[in-house]
Amino acid sequence: MNEINKSAAFWRSFPIFEGFGKETLGEIAGIATYRKWSAGTVIFQRGDEGTYLIVLVTGRIKLSLITPQGKELSLRQLEAGSVLGEMAILDGQPRSADATAVVATEGYVISKRDFLEILMRNPTAAQAIIHYLCTKLRETTEQLETIALYDLDARVARFFLATLRNIHGEELPESANLQLSLSQTEIASIVGASRPKINRSILALQEAGAIRRNDGIIHCHIGRLQNIAEPDDD
Repeated sequence: MNEINKSAAFWRSFPIFEGFGKETLGEIAGIATYRKWSAGTVIFQRGDEGTYLIVLVTGRIKLSLITPQGKELSLRQLEAGSVLGEMAILDGQPRSADATAVVATEGYVISKRDFLEILMRNPTAAQAIIHYLCTKLRETTEQLETIALYDLDARVARFFLATLRNIHGEELPESANLQLSLSQTEIASIVGASRPKINRSILALQEAGAIRRNDGIIHCHIGRLQNIAEPDDD
């Protein structure tokens, strides 16, 4: 399975490598080491030196911070197809958050030294990394805009739509099913709200006919979600 996963198509499925040429992807495959982490494993902590990045193949990793009051603030949940740890190896700064395996998780580890050597030899790959970082910055700006400018129902609708786009791409079908591995508490941390408010918002989306829940599956009506996510100003 590992050899199949090291094909160019596999590596290009990760956004950070999307603009890499086939030969460069072959170099990436050559420096990657397959790893497994059991549920609850702390992979790295805030303040650690960033000596590697991880491409996530299966499982789920939580990025979080500990507040001065000792409470955990969940920043993001990463699943298969995600990359983490890349910022610290690119800017030379310490890790900005804790990373913990939520469930049994597998992925490839790529060392900072080997990765930067490849970028030094491949200007096209370096340019692709710049494009990737700009995209990440735009996504962060959009997330902050969502929290600042939209009411909670719109934020939750936008969260569902963003999750669906990660699965289906930008062109969404009229309806789609979604099986979330996140709890309402974790969704609350992502959209900037409390769990009770998230529960009320999800009920409001149900009443509007935008979603329907059945045995852990969320049936999504895309048009109605989009109307809630982008309400008219009138």
